[in-house]
Amino acid sequence: MKSIRIFLLAIAIMYLPVQTMAWGTNGHRICGQIADSYLTPKARAAIKAILGDESIAMTSNWADFIKSDPAYNYLSVWHYVDFDKRMTYPEMQAYLKADTTTDAYTKMNFLIGELKKKNLSKTSKVLYLRMLIHIVEDVHQPMHTAHTADKGGNDVKLTWNNNPQPTNLHSIWDSQLIDMQQLSFTEYVAWINHTTAKQRAELQAAPVSQWLFESSQLAEKIYADVEGKDKVSGYNYNFKFIGVLNQQLLKGGVRLAGVLNQLFG
Repeated sequence: MKSIRIFLLAIAIMYLPVQTMAWGTNGHRICGQIADSYLTPKARAAIKAILGDESIAMTSNWADFIKSDPAYNYLSVWHYVDFDKRMTYPEMQAYLKADTTTDAYTKMNFLIGELKKKNLSKTSKVLYLRMLIHIVEDVHQPMHTAHTADKGGNDVKLTWNNNPQPTNLHSIWDSQLIDMQQLSFTEYVAWINHTTAKQRAELQAAPVSQWLFESSQLAEKIYADVEGKDKVSGYNYNFKFIGVLNQQLLKGGVRLAGVLNQLFG
């Protein structure tokens, strides 16, 4: 009976709508693999004690896969923090300071606080660590800090590269632009993961408010680029945005390593 449930869950995962994913499977694994490369030995050992043989790259997709189980529906709003208008950095800092809703920002703070507790159960440690890894990666996908009205670009319908099957702006940033590179996640990491110690220190020193501000500013540029359009050329879009996307993947991985090293290192 257990094997049947596992099989049915796997089938459900295969047919999840792409727009429900964040970064897509490869995007999350790329961020996770980058983070893994910058862990301290102490943090690596602590994470292994919690996750066992499940790598950061592989566990980073758990929060999307578990959407197949209705018992975890309450986690869906943990993946993003939408903004109704373009903000200056001081405006965003003020907004986040007053934020009491359930969103990526408030839940990151919650998860970090919980994982610092010495008496946390093993079950909670696994759940909270999986969610923290995923959310840190999520907020570096610009459409996870986008507009409430169009569900982070999910309602911005587009045709991608003359594909007859319609898609949306969110999905393009989750998966299609990454998949266009035709690289495995390890090949992708080998391509983009080149940082100096100084660069990593600067990225990891930035507060979460700056992460969200950077992503939301990019989201505004992404919206502006498709305004009035109903289709985009993959080749032209790749030329314009692949550098931005790769930078966000790299930032997500480096900053995730910083968070994990602070917690466990």
